[in-house]
Amino acid sequence: MLFILCAVFLPNLHHAFARLENENLTQKLNQLLMEEPDLKGAIAGVSIRSAIKGEFLYDHLGDIRLRPASNMKLLTAAAALSVLGQDYRFITEVLTDGLVKKKTLEGNLYLKGKGDPTLLIADFENMALEIKKLGIKKINGNLIGDDKWYDDVRYSTDLSWSDEQAYYGAQVSALTASPTTDFDSGSVLVEIDPGTGKGDRADVKVTPDTDFVKIINRTETVPEDGKKEIVIERQHAKNTIIIKGTIPLKSKIEKEWIGVWEPTRYAMALFKQALTDHGIQITGKTKTGTTPDEAISLHTRQSIPLSELLVPFMKLSNNGHAETLVKEMGKVVKGEGSWEKGLAVLETELAKFGVDTDTLLLRDGSGISQANLIPANQISQLLFAVQNQTWFPTLLKSLPYAGEQDKMLGGTLRNRLKEPIFKGKVKAKTGTITSVSSLSGYVQTKSGQTLIFSIMLNNLLDDSFGKRIENKIITILVNQ
Repeated sequence: MLFILCAVFLPNLHHAFARLENENLTQKLNQLLMEEPDLKGAIAGVSIRSAIKGEFLYDHLGDIRLRPASNMKLLTAAAALSVLGQDYRFITEVLTDGLVKKKTLEGNLYLKGKGDPTLLIADFENMALEIKKLGIKKINGNLIGDDKWYDDVRYSTDLSWSDEQAYYGAQVSALTASPTTDFDSGSVLVEIDPGTGKGDRADVKVTPDTDFVKIINRTETVPEDGKKEIVIERQHAKNTIIIKGTIPLKSKIEKEWIGVWEPTRYAMALFKQALTDHGIQITGKTKTGTTPDEAISLHTRQSIPLSELLVPFMKLSNNGHAETLVKEMGKVVKGEGSWEKGLAVLETELAKFGVDTDTLLLRDGSGISQANLIPANQISQLLFAVQNQTWFPTLLKSLPYAGEQDKMLGGTLRNRLKEPIFKGKVKAKTGTITSVSSLSGYVQTKSGQTLIFSIMLNNLLDDSFGKRIENKIITILVNQ
């Protein structure tokens, strides 16, 4: 009799408790969204699902299209893993249309890029070394950069002119270079250190060390109690970087990543420099062009696999990686490395995960556009569906982890949700553009549930408002 009673009543009790928990969650979130003063005049789209069954636990304007900011990268990353595969690598080739005679290459040397955003100065040096190993000491021809793997459109449709010099707005090319292992392709790192004495110019260092960019130093070192006011500007359509302002003695180094004008020529400048440093003379010009079909391959360089690239891409929210992946998907699937073809492939892949693509407006792969529009419910649907994919652990690992100080773990969440209750519990993609803040991912609750959430806050008067509100929502979820 006792067994029969338990069988009858316990499932009902379980459902009753679950219903009470959901009602409690709904009440707390509704109260927060209704009473939060910084949401007055703004729009909040919030979607919360069970990670196991995918059913909605909370939905506030979840079907309203909102600007996702860098939450757009969740869509791009999932589609890239689906289309390209987590073992996919980008290729860069060194080829020639000539022959080697008495240590002289009689012909042109081609550097053919196929989208690799991870090329460092060390890689160009290694390419030069491989040429030297072939016994070549002189190139009696031109040095030609081939970036025809993608189209020649360098900026996504809605990129603001004010973002042109920023690393997050750097031009996209099939042949490019990065200054550090963060792989901010198409940019240089500028470091500004105070001079040795009052009135001195600041010391300026550029990585990689190249004369492709010209530095105009108009800085002044001021006393320790002086004001730090450094302004860095790259002139439009040029690679002249003007640095002006004041920097106090003994102050920390000021760092800024600056996007270059024409990344193909930037990569070629580094390659030429490497060849020269290895004692290889070039008689011709350095220019761009197309590699002939009959050209012979001298060296091939492979990038790290996509599974590894996804870490700096997602953790650090790298816009250049997102746009490169969009173009690469277009090239691989439709034979054209363009935003138009890549975004078409992206939409096709999203539909496979149950995302209603008729509700989306997609303009780029990074989310920098103010015209991208996605409902929160569609992001949470994607995050639910991808859990069944073999590459899901790779995607999950690439998300920023709340409270982890290592930037390749915590990423853009390393300085948020730092209390012990959040550590290891929140893995999510952040997003910020003017008036927009977003956060979507996975959270483990106090009761042991895993929830999927998407929070998109639009029309904010201050971006910091959004982060504070998102943190409050996550706190409610963790404590469930």
